Amino acid sequence: MTNEPTTPPTPGPGEASPNEGMWRGLLLGTDPRYARARGWLKHVPSEPRCKMCAAPFGGLGKPLMRLLHRDRWAKNPLYCTLCFNVLDAHHGGAEIEASFLFADVRGSTALAEGITPTEFRRQLNRFYDTAARVLVEHDAIVDKFVGDEVIGLFIPALAREAHAAQAVEAARELLKATGHADPDGPWLPIGIGVHTGVAFIGSVGQPPVTDLTALGDVVNTTARLASAAATGEILVTQAAVDASHFETTSLERRELELKGKREVTPVFVVTVG
Repeated sequence: MTNEPTTPPTPGPGEASPNEGMWRGLLLGTDPRYARARGWLKHVPSEPRCKMCAAPFGGLGKPLMRLLHRDRWAKNPLYCTLCFNVLDAHHGGAEIEASFLFADVRGSTALAEGITPTEFRRQLNRFYDTAARVLVEHDAIVDKFVGDEVIGLFIPALAREAHAAQAVEAARELLKATGHADPDGPWLPIGIGVHTGVAFIGSVGQPPVTDLTALGDVVNTTARLASAAATGEILVTQAAVDASHFETTSLERRELELKGKREVTPVFVVTVG
């Protein structure tokens, strides 16, 4: 027998995940410590920030974060040391209702063909920075930057019962921030999907690639909505509309046949102009 660490077993159907109580309190806000910490850290300058607590890794806030043990963790630069220790020590998660935003660059292949690789990288970095700022301002967790896509996660602990409304508003602000309301058009064309539903949210993977992420059909559906959105469109599901009380009287309604879904998915089309 060795003393090497073992991988925690994956819960079977109907089984609770490890540390479910801790995660449920953190995600729902019944344990207010995380929400309080993030509430003030997001106002300390400057970018980039810890994906989980929004602690700043640069600018004026950097020396203070080092004193608080919230400096960037060397083996995973998306997290501060304190947050990564939480993910590492408390594997597992909980199933909760949350809202999700996927923003996808439209026509990225054609865009990359028409400019130099360096310019394409510059535009994507600008998109990442802009999206991160908008999502954090709307109390979202920046789940991932994947290629030409940004994923935002809105949990009750941070956005309370307004998580769906915050997701829709963040989507609108992201369209504005990328120039979709400007007379000359966007500096980067994007489409966005917003959906609300129950997902597993928690710590997955083994160090140094442990990550806070969300899993489930609601996540996959949101990704497909973003792929179906045209430039300047936000596709919002009925579930997100119901949870956000968003006014839809004047909005276009579509029924989409999304890949992998047996039934059509009703959506409302939101734009800015």
